[in-house]
Formats: sequence, structure tokens, C-alpha cells
Amino acid sequence: MSQVLTLIAKPLTDGHVRLVLAVLPQDTEVDWLAPGQACDLRFAGAAEDSERAARDALSGAPVDLFCQADGPVRRRELLVADMDSTIITGECIDEMAGVIGRKAQVADITERAMAGEISFADALRERAGMLTGLAAADLQAVYDRRIHLNSGARELVATMRAHGAVTALVSGGFTFFTERVAAAAGFDHHQANELRFVDGRLDGSVMEPILGPQEKLAALRSFAARLKLAPEATLAVGDGANDLAMVKAAGLGVAYHAKPVLAAAARARIEYGDLTALLYLQGYRADQIQI
Repeated sequence: MSQVLTLIAKPLTDGHVRLVLAVLPQDTEVDWLAPGQACDLRFAGAAEDSERAARDALSGAPVDLFCQADGPVRRRELLVADMDSTIITGECIDEMAGVIGRKAQVADITERAMAGEISFADALRERAGMLTGLAAADLQAVYDRRIHLNSGARELVATMRAHGAVTALVSGGFTFFTERVAAAAGFDHHQANELRFVDGRLDGSVMEPILGPQEKLAALRSFAARLKLAPEATLAVGDGANDLAMVKAAGLGVAYHAKPVLAAAARARIEYGDLTALLYLQGYRADQIQI
């Protein structure tokens, strides 16, 4: 079977490529997707064995790589993305807690939940209770001052949409933020948990049911069914344990700068690059990326 091994780095050098070519078949074809940033190596062989050999050859160099079957299925038709620490740089709920001086306490719970050490739903309810009394204006200030898109987020969404894909932001966070982040990044859809306000302030509760790991998986499957897509045509990306189910179910499941529990389970992982790496994994070229 024909395979394609994609190498991504800033910079990606001829030296990196030569190291990998040395462990691949002699007739491997080199195809630069972005000069100095990304290239495809096409060959006949076993994907997992070749990827392992390539990682060993690079000896820990800051190069992201992934090997998959070559062909048109690389261009996914559905993107489902986590929000916090994936599409945006941090965790909204931690930043909310910072308004009332409880960021460290809430961030510790967030970290344990994302590492899969405690129940996501229980952790969300506990943290929401600690935010009682925050006003909508406080949340807006958090968004305006502390929430930033990760590098490559707009390019990822715009490029996939320009080539016919549907894009959805599906978060275990809150609709107050997904609504704004989805608009900023250009997503078609968004869904998340909904905080309850009483007299303009948070009452410490979250509307049930909680959107957690299984609900993210259900969202991926629901969008795919609506669009009549096979699993192979889907892409899911996230960073924590609550993304594990959807990342494993997607045709291309990517752990993005992820916690160890997700990085160990995902077939593809991006450890060094920005979100445009997900475009190169799909075979997009630099001149096809929308800005």
C-alpha cells in the first residue's frame, strides 16, 4: 500500500529529510508542501513501522510527523475541534476564576480533569460553583483581555471551509465563550455547556446535561451522520482526556500539544507546530492556505 509520511517543523531542513529518507525505501518520493516547513514522503511499506523508524532517526528533533495511507481521503470533510488549549491559548474557566483570585485553585482542578484523574462532569460542577456571583460583564472582560486564538486557528478553519468542509467547535467549556471564539475563528457551528445566570450573575450551576467526553463523541457522530460522511472523512482535534473518545473515533484524530493521556492514545499528535500542521497532515500546500 502507498503511504505518505508528513514532516512538519519550523524550520524543516534538508538534513531532517535526509535522516528520514535513510530509513525509508530507496524510491521514496519527496514532495515539499511548504518550503522549509512541511513535506510529504511517499513510499510503499508499513505505516506504523515507518513512522517509528522516522522518529528514531530524528532523535528527538522538534519535528512533527505522521504516516498514513496516501490518497484523496486525506482531505477531511468535517472538523470537530475542542476549544480550550486547542483553538485558544488557555482555559476560559481558569481565567474566569482569576477575576475573583481563585485561578490557582480552579486551574489545579482543570489540570486533573484534563489529565483524566477525576470525573470531567464533577470537576466542571465544582469549578462552576466556585464562580458564583460573577457578572456577564466580568465574563466579557475575560474574553476581551485574556482569550486569544492559537496560531493557525483561523487558517485551519478558513482553509477547510474554503475546500468544502464543515467545521464545529465542540467544548466542555461554556457557550458564552464558544459563541465568541467560533465567530472569531470562523467556525460553522459551536456547542458547549451553558452557565446559569440569576439577576445577571452566575448562580454557581451549569445547565444539565453536562457536555463532556461522550457528548463530544456524539457530536462528531451526529455531524458525520447529518453530512452522510464515513468516519474516515472526519477530523477531530483536542488536548485533554475529555477529547479522547472523539479523537479516537475520527478518521484523523489529532492530539494537539496534549496531556499525556491523550498524546499516548491518539494516532496523530502535534507537539511543536501550530494549527496549520493539521492542514499539512491533509496534504494542503502553503499556497492553498487561507488567511
